[in-house]
Amino acid sequence: MSPALACLLLFLGGCLGCQHRACRCLGRVFICQESQVLQVPRDIPANTTELRFFLTKMRVIPKGAFAGLVDLEKMLISNTGLRFLPTVHKIHSFQKVLLDIQDNINIRTIERNSFMGLSSESVILWLNKNGIQDIENHAFNGTYLDELNLSDNHNLEKLPNEVFQGANGPAVLDISSTKISFLPSHGLELIKKLRARSTYNLKKLPDLSKFRSLIEANFTYPSHCCAFTNWKRQKTELHPICSISQVKQDFEEKSGKKLQRRSAVEDYISNYGARFDLAENEFDYGLCNEVINVACSPKPDAFNPCEDIMGYNILRVLIWFISILAITGNTVVLIILISSQSKLTVPRFLMCNLAFADLCIGIYLLFIASVDIQTKSQYYNYAIDWQTGAGCNAAGFFTVFASELSVYTLTVITLERWHTITYAMQLHRKVRLRHAVIIMIFGWMFAFTVALLPIFGVSSYMKVSICLPMDIETPFAQAYVIFLLVLNVVTFVIICVCYICIYFTVRNHSVVSSSSDTNIAKRMAILIFTDFLCMAPISFFAISASLKVPLITVSNSKILLVLFYPINSCANPFLYAIFTKTFRRDFFILLSKFGCCEMQAQIYRTEISSSAHTFHTRNGHCPPASKNNDDAIYSSVPLNHLN
Repeated sequence: MSPALACLLLFLGGCLGCQHRACRCLGRVFICQESQVLQVPRDIPANTTELRFFLTKMRVIPKGAFAGLVDLEKMLISNTGLRFLPTVHKIHSFQKVLLDIQDNINIRTIERNSFMGLSSESVILWLNKNGIQDIENHAFNGTYLDELNLSDNHNLEKLPNEVFQGANGPAVLDISSTKISFLPSHGLELIKKLRARSTYNLKKLPDLSKFRSLIEANFTYPSHCCAFTNWKRQKTELHPICSISQVKQDFEEKSGKKLQRRSAVEDYISNYGARFDLAENEFDYGLCNEVINVACSPKPDAFNPCEDIMGYNILRVLIWFISILAITGNTVVLIILISSQSKLTVPRFLMCNLAFADLCIGIYLLFIASVDIQTKSQYYNYAIDWQTGAGCNAAGFFTVFASELSVYTLTVITLERWHTITYAMQLHRKVRLRHAVIIMIFGWMFAFTVALLPIFGVSSYMKVSICLPMDIETPFAQAYVIFLLVLNVVTFVIICVCYICIYFTVRNHSVVSSSSDTNIAKRMAILIFTDFLCMAPISFFAISASLKVPLITVSNSKILLVLFYPINSCANPFLYAIFTKTFRRDFFILLSKFGCCEMQAQIYRTEISSSAHTFHTRNGHCPPASKNNDDAIYSSVPLNHLN
């Protein structure tokens, strides 16, 4: 018999007994691809190496259906009516076996010991694109699991802690496009490749010591790759030969001798009673390096560097100090203003709005500082929950609303004082409280609207860890950010112009002496300088970044956030209220109600009575910034209140 004829008979022999009407043999491949197939055929040839079931209506594969298929290497079951996984009983293959079971939407559960019958030395198990919802503990017991693919099971929410107990592996685990939120705490030691793309619920990784073999990882979020940046192996995770090599290296350093010859190495090892393979000269000592270079993606970007919320320790300290200062100062101002028995005037009303806005900025900074402390050194595990959750959206809304309301109120206060001083003699043009209320209602609506836009998709608060709207990917987002920044610059210019006009108006007044003129100029300079320090650095760098020409990194922008952004929030309560005589009067009068500082309170009460008498008996016009006139208290130009 010729070799060609023998090969032909051997090929045809693989199809002997393959007489099922809806299935066919192709070499040693058994294929069922008809909807008429309701159960597993009984005439599968014993030497079959591959099974394919497509578009069948099989609901159950009975136990033992594949018994005796000792040469089976691959099984593909797709688009069938299966309700349970096939029971792979007695498949005694001692080579790699691929079980491709996918697109079976009726499979809901992987039960305990589902693959116990496999005894091959390597199993590749593809269970992707099914309807799997639950996987029981010990589901892969008894298998040498080389690869497990659970991707695209969109209703799979968890892997139990003992799901891999009893299994050797998996070496490759794919949970992409699932709802899994936590990886099991056991069974991760042998994983070399982990794939979790589009797994949006997986926001926190287990202890990195669990990943003893990991060399490649693909995640959904860039922050997860930060976990592996400075990860080091424990000594127990290194190859035993590394410990012997370290002993030898220590000996060489102490003795000053190099053990270069093979015989010298053997003598050294034998002297210390170690069993050392002479093939150590061929060993890759790169494996002894404690630093694990895990190929991880996606890489952290410029907006999310591998660092804590406060990247520098000095900022971590300063943000607490500044936030507490802002909260304390503005809270005191609000309490004094609200509790005062004096008539609610326009300046007092505007100052209440300003103190509230600056108080909100202080609360935002305190919120950021608190989250930074809670996530210190492990921010990569909290970054996703924080930046994509309600916390960051709330913090972002809070700070944009407060900063815009603060800037708006500062501008209104400045314009009101300019108007009052410029038209001091025209009482019919005086700003009334009802006018101020309408103006501030508009300001609150404006601040609320611009703060709400990023939550509805115009820019985003989740771009960076400090929850500011730095997303400029779309034209609308870019226009939104530029609009806010330019608006702040315009308001600063308006404030400066108003202060200059006020200065010249007061300077030309006959009752103001040259010394008072100098003091007024200094006080105005302080107000303008604090506004400039707060707005200029942030506006300059933010506008350049919004035009996609960033001049500083996100890490450096946190310096602006802590050192410049809250300057007005800290300074305003002092410059506009606490340093004024009117505020001190209200403060001591309030304390006197609790039995404190009664003498100081009485002095201020006497001054009020004396001032009122002088006002009614004075001839001529009223000065534009009267010393104790209630209409001028807490004014933006505290001419006589900073004494």
